[in-house]
Amino acid sequence: MDWPHDPDSDEGSEGRRKYGQAIVAKKLDAEDFPVSTGAFVETYGDHPVRIDHEQVVSVGDIFEHIDDAEFDDFPAFHTAVGAAMREAGYWPLERDHA
Repeated sequence: MDWPHDPDSDEGSEGRRKYGQAIVAKKLDAEDFPVSTGAFVETYGDHPVRIDHEQVVSVGDIFEHIDDAEFDDFPAFHTAVGAAMREAGYWPLERDHA
């Protein structure tokens, strides 16, 4: 897939210092809420998310597993993203120990 930026660049995963859910979380600030899932995916859906040292998926891949249409605050958003990543098998700790 052609990414809008390198998943390991400063714009992506900060030189591979940030992975998974941290990449998605850094795309929003508290003042961005409420945020709709549709608007978030429209803006960031093609952005890369490094899951681990081997796997990169898109924000859109993760959000395929999110049913909520809107999030009122960051904790609700963060919780849904974490649950979606687990459901999709993108949570390396659970995947590696299953």
